[in-house]
Amino acid sequence: MAGNSAEPGRSVTSKVVAILLTFHDGNEHSLTEIARLTCLPVSTAHRLVTELAGWGVLERTDESMFRIGLPIKAISSRRTYTPAILESARRVLEDLVIATRAGARLGVLTGTDVAYIEKRCDHSPVTTFAQTSRLPAHATALGKALLAFSSADILNHIIGGGLKCYTPNTVTDPDRLRQALASIRLTRVAVSRWEFKAGVSEVAVPVFGSGGVAVAALELTVPNLRADLQMASSVLTIAAHGLSRELAASNHAGSLALITA
Repeated sequence: MAGNSAEPGRSVTSKVVAILLTFHDGNEHSLTEIARLTCLPVSTAHRLVTELAGWGVLERTDESMFRIGLPIKAISSRRTYTPAILESARRVLEDLVIATRAGARLGVLTGTDVAYIEKRCDHSPVTTFAQTSRLPAHATALGKALLAFSSADILNHIIGGGLKCYTPNTVTDPDRLRQALASIRLTRVAVSRWEFKAGVSEVAVPVFGSGGVAVAALELTVPNLRADLQMASSVLTIAAHGLSRELAASNHAGSLALITA
């Protein structure tokens, strides 16, 4: 018997490795499938998968499936992951909060959703990607700033999956969404008024890497969209230009994008 395992010959480490290896092909699995593929009792699989999800090593989808999380993607990526890139992003968010006294986020597109880190308008530190849930791309300013500069295939995939309605203000009509994204491409400013959460408005701008590719987006939560739009867009644009220059100077513009891999 290995360690405290109730199963002879199988240590906790071997069980964790077996669970992770079920995702070698990039698929998503239910808890039952993981238990079957690893020959583990469902209760054991549930305990270990839940702990791995808590650390961000695995992610739970909206359909209660599991997939590989960001830390594993970063390790397996062929691109170099540099903590300095995220540290730069954290400093930008902290500066935005100090300057505007509003909550700030930086997000990247991950399939049909947006993964993000945020700095709230309080004394709490900037979150990590593993600490925050995903945001819908079509219903947030952060997501629309990214979608506006994404490929047609990505947009078609999101529209094909259905534009979920979160509030009466959510844009669920594909033509209206396309029109909004076309406008964002011209102004380079995205807005969301009560589209994801009632009473919450946001302004966002893209952060560009080499070749004009939007590798991320910055967002501020504003109390009054009409009154605060100009201020928020100006501050965000300055911050985005600064972050873009820093990424380009460090030759690491693609490092943030590895999160979407």
